[in-house]
Amino acid sequence: MRKSLSIIFQVAAVFIGTIVGAGLASGQEITQFFTTFGYKSFFGLIICMLMYILCSFMIIDLSTKYKLNSYKDLIVLVSSGFLGKITDILTSFFMVSGAAIILAGSGALLHQYFGVSKWIGILIMSIIALMVLFRNTKGLVEINSFIVPSLLIVITTIFLLYMLFSGHAANINHVKTISHNKNYWFLSSLIYASFNILSFSGVLVPFSHDIKNKKYLIIGTALGALGLTVLSLMINFMLLTNIPYIYDYDIPLLYIVSRFGKIIQVVLLGIIWLEMFSTEVSDIYSVSKTLEQSFKISYNKAVICILILSIPISQIGFKKLINFLYPAFGVISFIFLIQCIIFYRKNH
Repeated sequence: MRKSLSIIFQVAAVFIGTIVGAGLASGQEITQFFTTFGYKSFFGLIICMLMYILCSFMIIDLSTKYKLNSYKDLIVLVSSGFLGKITDILTSFFMVSGAAIILAGSGALLHQYFGVSKWIGILIMSIIALMVLFRNTKGLVEINSFIVPSLLIVITTIFLLYMLFSGHAANINHVKTISHNKNYWFLSSLIYASFNILSFSGVLVPFSHDIKNKKYLIIGTALGALGLTVLSLMINFMLLTNIPYIYDYDIPLLYIVSRFGKIIQVVLLGIIWLEMFSTEVSDIYSVSKTLEQSFKISYNKAVICILILSIPISQIGFKKLINFLYPAFGVISFIFLIQCIIFYRKNH
């Protein structure tokens, strides 16, 4: 019983830790894909949760049935033609770019708060990531089992403080009156959920190979999806009630907690950095597993190559990378998910 609960918790933690990266933990991702749509953004986040649960079940089922080892195997199975090859290449590119986004975010975070060179944040992240990645799957599980509970505790505490001290701003009626500029909230939700699902498949497919009990994986991903949604709803509420000021910051969540004093700021700073780190490790782990299988190079060598490649890409800048890469990859992911659903229905 204890072992099964431990496995479920680990899967849930890795699910949350993989998706909550530089964009979500900083507030930048939630702002772009949800907050700008006003109160409808809350419905969008619920849609994402349902998609996470249903699509994760489908990927787990396909992975165990066809004995898949990496996200490349999943893409080849579901989309074997030209579109599948393009999706495979772009998924790998996105994950490498995702690792670059995290490095850029780490640099931006330390630069915004401490005023130090962005290179310091990039180098610190790179060195520690190597140490964890060389521990393979065990390292991935260990860091998320520590980081994710810490994240949930800190964000919940900040949210409760915000509700306590924000007066009329923390009011549902006030939220409904906040102006918003866009109306395609439903499409934005689908795209956001799609790229997160395809990104997480890079970890979920190998997990389906290592963890033989399908039930544990399904319960773990469902629990992770619920925890991630609650977290996102709290962050979205705080961001929404701080429009338009949040648009001026790379790390909008850090701006929101500035009213609670330096200690809370430093704690949030640490949590954001740790969550960035967990996604950095997940992205590099996913691509390394695929390179190991496709090109027969050692996992450790693949890790080093991807990290070296990510560093120059990170120089483009945190906000620019998110604004360009996430929507583009989201569209590709959405097309792939439709293919995945069609394949699943035909072969089930």
